[in-house]
Amino acid sequence: MNGINAEWTAFFGRAEQLMARIEAALPHGLLQPDWNASIAFRYQRRRSGQGAIAPVRHIGAIGLDDLKEIDIQKEKIRRNTEQFVRGLPANNVLLTGSRGTGKSSLIRACLHTFAPLGLRLIEVDKTDLVDLPELVDLVAQRPEKFVVFCDDLSFDEGEPGYKALKSVLDGSVSASTSNVLVYATSNRRHLLPEYMAENRSYTHTDDGEVHPGEVVEEKISLSERFGLWVSFYPFNQDEYLKIVAQWLSALGVSAEQIAAARGDALVWALERGSRSGRVAWQFARDFAGRQPTPQ
Repeated sequence: MNGINAEWTAFFGRAEQLMARIEAALPHGLLQPDWNASIAFRYQRRRSGQGAIAPVRHIGAIGLDDLKEIDIQKEKIRRNTEQFVRGLPANNVLLTGSRGTGKSSLIRACLHTFAPLGLRLIEVDKTDLVDLPELVDLVAQRPEKFVVFCDDLSFDEGEPGYKALKSVLDGSVSASTSNVLVYATSNRRHLLPEYMAENRSYTHTDDGEVHPGEVVEEKISLSERFGLWVSFYPFNQDEYLKIVAQWLSALGVSAEQIAAARGDALVWALERGSRSGRVAWQFARDFAGRQPTPQ
């Protein structure tokens, strides 16, 4: 009799393990993270297919005053973000333009500025945008204000996240909420690849008007759903050198050393084929790291 009981005990034990594995494999609703753990979070879909929101433990410290030569863009983003956190009407934002000109840094700087007023950021990769409506529903009743951040956003034909993003930007019945905005950066203004052959779809009326074809209209339609467009442009030499000087100063380099670094900074930019803010920051780190340590 004891042998039979042992067999049944072993059987139920294996059955419980099997049920636990099956339950773990089944899809579950998105769980609330500890929103006090950070001011920035990252949404990722795991290999099991289950999405999770994880706090970002180390956030680069950058302020609005650290960003130079983009004053017009900075004021537009700062004003829109302040309206948002104060409960006033505000727009989803698309930041486009040259690489390394401060698009992503500007969003991080706004996060640090307005986090004391309840602003939080959730970074979502474009491959996970299919879950965006569920993510919006999760935070809809929270008291904080959330910026969903998509960095370097662009789509190829037929990618599934495209329709989910359109739905949220449109404010559909299932996605509408006043405490979520989408901020996206992109090197493409229209977010989808454009081809020369599409120019043939344009039509011309007798009075000279030009009308794009359906394919072109579809590609334009997504970017038009962002209420605020902010464009960034390459820096000229003087602007680049001012950014270099600002970063060198922030890293503790003396005024005399900063003046002496101008030539090296220009060579650094020439070798990289770019006078961007990112290149200026990289040069400043290299130059400051090579200076003798005060005794």
